[in-house]
Amino acid sequence: MPLDATRNGFVLPMLGLLVESPAHAYDVASRLAGRYPQLAVTRSSVTTLLKSLADAGLVQAGEPERVGRRPARTVYELSPAGLELFRERVEEGLRDGTPASTGFLTALAYLGILPRSVAAGVLGGRVERLRRELDGLPADPPELAEIQMIEVAYWREVLRNEIAWLSTLAERVESGDLAWPGRAS
Repeated sequence: MPLDATRNGFVLPMLGLLVESPAHAYDVASRLAGRYPQLAVTRSSVTTLLKSLADAGLVQAGEPERVGRRPARTVYELSPAGLELFRERVEEGLRDGTPASTGFLTALAYLGILPRSVAAGVLGGRVERLRRELDGLPADPPELAEIQMIEVAYWREVLRNEIAWLSTLAERVESGDLAWPGRAS
């Protein structure tokens, strides 16, 4: 675990799940595995991280509860500080996340937690950053075979597609065409 547990890659999706509803570690681990199969989720890492987040005041632990013959489970809910960190991390992931990365995708999954105007602005800024990155890619040297620069061709296409898709998304967010949660409008 990193020294700053809040930098763990599970924090953003975990906090997102707790925005949706309070949950115990087993439920969080199951929902993470179901929603984000690309993450290598273990119940022990989720439990440890939830305890670290509780120690940091980002989640609040309820009293352990026993249901039937199951072991007692502690239900966690997001604290106001946790909600603020979550919003910051969503904005950061949208702004700075590597195209097509898990970090960007999990931030995108929670776009609606941001006010509509902030979301549209962050997406627009990302589009501009990606355009600069695309413009800065080297031209294919004519003396090289295409296969020798295939990764640049691939990255160029990734950037073009993300720019096109995000441009449309930003316009939809800004225009109100995309339905938005009432709490973040």
